[in-house]
Amino acid sequence: MTRGLRYLALACALALAATPAFAADQAAAKNPHEPSKAAKARDKAQLAFQRDLVSVLAPRADALPLLGAALLARPLFNQPPSNGFHALIARAAHADGADAAVSWVWLADCDDKADACPNAAALDKLLTQAPDNAAVWLLKLGTDTHAMKSDAAREDLAKAAAAKLYDDYTGTSMKVLAGSIGVLPPPADTFDPAHKGGAVGMQTVLVFGLAGTQPQPNLRLVAKLCESASEDASIKADCLKLSKTLEWGSSPLARSLGLHLREVLADDPAQQQEAKDARRNLIWQVQNFGQLQARVQDDPALAQHLLALARSGGTEMSLVLAALRDNNIPVDAPTDWQPQAAK
Repeated sequence: MTRGLRYLALACALALAATPAFAADQAAAKNPHEPSKAAKARDKAQLAFQRDLVSVLAPRADALPLLGAALLARPLFNQPPSNGFHALIARAAHADGADAAVSWVWLADCDDKADACPNAAALDKLLTQAPDNAAVWLLKLGTDTHAMKSDAAREDLAKAAAAKLYDDYTGTSMKVLAGSIGVLPPPADTFDPAHKGGAVGMQTVLVFGLAGTQPQPNLRLVAKLCESASEDASIKADCLKLSKTLEWGSSPLARSLGLHLREVLADDPAQQQEAKDARRNLIWQVQNFGQLQARVQDDPALAQHLLALARSGGTEMSLVLAALRDNNIPVDAPTDWQPQAAK
């Protein structure tokens, strides 16, 4: 397996480890055994609760409540047009106080079947709102590469490398959702009485699940481009510069790519080893955070604490690290621990 494929395997492992607990329920639902009537009733009640939350938030005029309504509405089908994702995120994007975090979610208001993703108006706005965000330039790199604009894509890489930060705004979406989820009390039929987490457990699963659907740059494309840059000193230099920004990025996947690029492209063996060790710690962090998430439906105190961390803001990566520390889980892996080898 090439180092690039190992990176992609790691990316998949990180994504799986960070998937909220409800994904396991969805996977179980695909098994030959049909969900019970009670489970189907809870699903229906949760969707109704989500629609009610949207209805309460939708009349607001300011950007962040509208962003919360849009995030809640995005997975819902058969919404009234005025309460659907398209209308709500467009209103949020044009509301007073709309910032780059709103425009980022607006990227998802597009027609993938028509090859119209990400939303071009949202991307254009982001280039103005957040020119120092490498994530924005990596999005543009993806669109320019798809359009076979090689010179523009090369310029995008250079601008991403020169950017000051990498932020996919998951932290803002979590904060907005964690605030929005409390505008109505969850009805008793929305959560399983067999789980001790009760209402707050269900709310936590919903918040982290919806926040996990943020638009993302094509990091696989970036990995492939940079891995093939060994004979182009200019591209290699930009990729190494970008790697430093990604290492301090907002998401575990961005950090994973940054460390991977340093491990692959750095000339100093000590730097390569340091990046490798840091990636091992990153996998440990994400796997342990995933285990915390899996407990929220049976641990109301933990669920409440994760919601409080989400409401406090920050980035996805800062939330992961804070949750580990608050639960007395070391952020560095034990010396004898190794992640499972990618196959």
